[in-house]
Amino acid sequence: MHSAHATITSEKAGRYLVQLCKHFAHKIPASWEDAAGQATTGHADFGFGSCAMTAADGTLLISCTAPEPEGLGKVKYVVEDHVVRFGWKEELKVDWQDGPGAAA
Repeated sequence: MHSAHATITSEKAGRYLVQLCKHFAHKIPASWEDAAGQATTGHADFGFGSCAMTAADGTLLISCTAPEPEGLGKVKYVVEDHVVRFGWKEELKVDWQDGPGAAA
């Protein structure tokens, strides 16, 4: 299994998590869970790979996995494209690190 992760700092981390999951859910299986009224975890299954997200303390942790390197590249591209578009006012950037990261 191939994996990559990223950590994005934003006070709106939970909001972005929900926005990503709601958007992805229009075309693929995607869900999120709330804890105490805050979106804290989310997951999207792209078929060729998946993305798990966790929002806590102003940080959005993203962890992507795929069985093939090409699938991982696609997941990273789609997730990064949407994070950058949704967070354009904050000029959010995604700095991917290969390999497993903190559990998202």
